[in-house]
Amino acid sequence: MKNYILALDQGTSSSRAIVFDAHSHQIAVSQKEFPQHFPRNGWVEHDPEELWESQRIVMEEVARKVGAENIAALGITNQRETTLVWNAETGEPVYNAIVWQDRRTAEYCSRLSEEGYDEFIRSRTGLLPDSYFSGTKLKWILDNVPDARQFAREGRLLFGTVDCYLLWRLTGGKVHVTDVTNASRTMMFNIHKLDWDDDLLALLDIPRCMLPQVKSCSEVYGYAEVDGVQIPVAGMIGDQQAALFGQLCLEKGSIKNTYGTGCFLLMNTGEKAVESSNRLLTTVAWKIGDKVNYALEGSVFVAGAAVQWLRDNLRIIKSSSEIENLASQVPNSGGVWFVPALTGLGAPYWDSEARGCITGLSRGTTAAHIARAALDGIACSVADVVRCMQRDSRIPLTHLKVDGGASANDLLMQIQADVLGFSVLRPQERETTALGACYMAGLATGFWSGTDELKDRWRLERKFDSTSTPAQRKATERGWKSAVKASAIR
Repeated sequence: MKNYILALDQGTSSSRAIVFDAHSHQIAVSQKEFPQHFPRNGWVEHDPEELWESQRIVMEEVARKVGAENIAALGITNQRETTLVWNAETGEPVYNAIVWQDRRTAEYCSRLSEEGYDEFIRSRTGLLPDSYFSGTKLKWILDNVPDARQFAREGRLLFGTVDCYLLWRLTGGKVHVTDVTNASRTMMFNIHKLDWDDDLLALLDIPRCMLPQVKSCSEVYGYAEVDGVQIPVAGMIGDQQAALFGQLCLEKGSIKNTYGTGCFLLMNTGEKAVESSNRLLTTVAWKIGDKVNYALEGSVFVAGAAVQWLRDNLRIIKSSSEIENLASQVPNSGGVWFVPALTGLGAPYWDSEARGCITGLSRGTTAAHIARAALDGIACSVADVVRCMQRDSRIPLTHLKVDGGASANDLLMQIQADVLGFSVLRPQERETTALGACYMAGLATGFWSGTDELKDRWRLERKFDSTSTPAQRKATERGWKSAVKASAIR
């Protein structure tokens, strides 16, 4: 009897492997950080071999803890948009992985907008032209690595997001496949036809032959040998969609936010792709069998990274966990506003030129006020996206499910509830990203019979009810909007 599912959770700064049992309980976990590379200002890269090795090591560690022979299936979830190109025969990367945070193609994306491609791209992909997505990163590699475009046209190079690269490595180079969620983040994939879009490929000059086959999120793609045991790789889903599924946001209108380096909000819109009038993204939530669910998504580029900035640059805290205690020393921010646009503004502004700012300083401002303003800024950034989702979907919201590292911050969660005006729900199991990949792999292999069996697995750890009045929320929104305007440099 195989009792466990193994999830590989490949993130921006570390690789993790988590084993869950049939009751969605963690049994074993291992994590390993890997280096970040910043060759120029605004450029962010990973060494593909370092990324793979970190994931391989943690996978083998947890497999030994539970016995690889007891693992029924393996699921993959990953940082999305990060772009890799490698030699189809040797597996050797032609360039470092270009990370989703990388801004080197921002100028090219601005040109696309200026030339009138916004609506064309949005209508096919649900996205806006932005260096965040994979397509322009891939174009940059083909344009700048000697012979890369020629080799790609000859079928000698392969492109993939991180899920695709890990699957290729796990299967010994036998399987070149991605799933619909990761494909939907490339700016090359038609989310309505569920196929690569030839017009977009022509626009970016991307040879179709280097792209992976696109499959569902829950099926057996191939087999990985782990500690001498062949384990089916049966789930693949991008990290934010995985968190949506892991939070069991299975109903239309259900919404979650993941607090990590940035914040990522997704709302399940059911089997219909909802077009946003508020500069949110429309994306594929998941595909299981023949059924596709779509989502609205809004990304806050900097959340936990703002706390790290207070720690590493201002040095007003020694560890990220200290911010809650420091911010709790004052009842409010004392009129200070912190807009965490340290790498530009994401949804709904999409201003890559915006810069972080702190306004409202006075002689009485203390480190505690700045810490509190940072938490307010994260919560207000999230609220911007939630309000857009409400307008686009026309669905009244009663609660927000939360996960990710900063969701452990009770003060931040209470501020979030107060800014939103409705409840924030924190689950007992916060590793919802890995859990989503686990569920996909388990459903594909019969470990679970269907989604109905999973619905009672979501367990509440704490509910944060809003204590604010409508007038207070309006005042907060006005102050926040003024601060956001100050972050624009043009």
